[in-house]
Amino acid sequence: MADAKPLAMPAGATGCLVLASGDVLWGRGFGAEGDAVGEVCFHTAMTGYQEVMTDPSFAGQIITFTFPHIGNVGVNPDDLEADDPHALGVIVREDVTAPSNFRSAGRLDGWMRRHARIGLARVDTRALTRRIRGVGAPNAVIAHRADGRFDVEALLARAREWPGLEGVDLAREVSTATHYGWDGGVWRLGFGYGDPEEPDLYGEKRPHVVAIDYGSKRNIFRNLVRVGAQVSVVPATATAEQVMALKPDGVFLSNGPGDPAATAEYAAPVIRELLETGLPLFGICLGHQLLALAVGARTTKMFQGHRGANHPVRRVADGAVEITSMNHGFAVERDSLPTNVRETHVSLFDGSNTGLELTDRPAFSVQYHPEASPGPQDSFYLFERFVEMVKKKLSG
Repeated sequence: MADAKPLAMPAGATGCLVLASGDVLWGRGFGAEGDAVGEVCFHTAMTGYQEVMTDPSFAGQIITFTFPHIGNVGVNPDDLEADDPHALGVIVREDVTAPSNFRSAGRLDGWMRRHARIGLARVDTRALTRRIRGVGAPNAVIAHRADGRFDVEALLARAREWPGLEGVDLAREVSTATHYGWDGGVWRLGFGYGDPEEPDLYGEKRPHVVAIDYGSKRNIFRNLVRVGAQVSVVPATATAEQVMALKPDGVFLSNGPGDPAATAEYAAPVIRELLETGLPLFGICLGHQLLALAVGARTTKMFQGHRGANHPVRRVADGAVEITSMNHGFAVERDSLPTNVRETHVSLFDGSNTGLELTDRPAFSVQYHPEASPGPQDSFYLFERFVEMVKKKLSG
């Protein structure tokens, strides 16, 4: 296929997206100046852009928001899923406007500038989304220069030289470096995190869950605490011996970025050892894929991925439909599931696998995000199910 001819730079343009195909999308830059190379994806959530940008699963990616008005509620210190944003940059339809929300503590563009993240506005995001749906998620460079001077040929070369996310382990880069205990509660209006009036349903003895952090979102840990667990967090590279030394009652496998097959080179043997202990195990997103790989299944790179807060999933057991939050570019191959694994959930968008459980071990996982942040809370019951499994194991 011949290279596309770049569109002429319009007057006043201070930002651009240079695709590896040769196409150039011009717009108005905001946030930090500079450039970054990554995979361009789209996200369909209408709210929660701060949570989306700080999700470690977006490492190595440039997000196109399909909702046109991004930035209207500003930013605040509570809606963070990590200390810093992990998305390389964002592409939006309209200029970022002054925030209008009682919780706002600043503007989105200023926050992005402080965190060295690039934004591009005045782009036809609908056309870009349709392009991604048609030809897949492209490699590209997003750039912002206040003076409007760009070396497009150099940016194009960089986009073409970038190898992409397939075969890349990013979990090591975003994981915690040390073990720590988590004690934060869920956010409540008027109280913030850790409502002091929320009852402790388990008294002083709370089941101990050790979470392996492959790039976790904070709200996952908050919800584990909410359903009565005591949570300890260990790095992605923790060994089975290090996990077991903490005397867990259950093990959680977190979400995260990159190619699960690459992360599985060191994670899968650990998960297999933990499964042999008989401890209850629950995985989300990358954790779902790693559990599948650990028991012998395969994963594959998706054409465009699933990213949004409105993805319908069918529960196989009873046919119920859950509206879920998703963020993944790889999927478990259904046909590769071994005989001791049962499929539990299926995407109603494309029929791909979105959940599994082992028939001979107390272990299950889902491809989507039951903790939301952002998104619906249809699947919160999975946290309750996991802790109930842990309690049952403890009692007997």
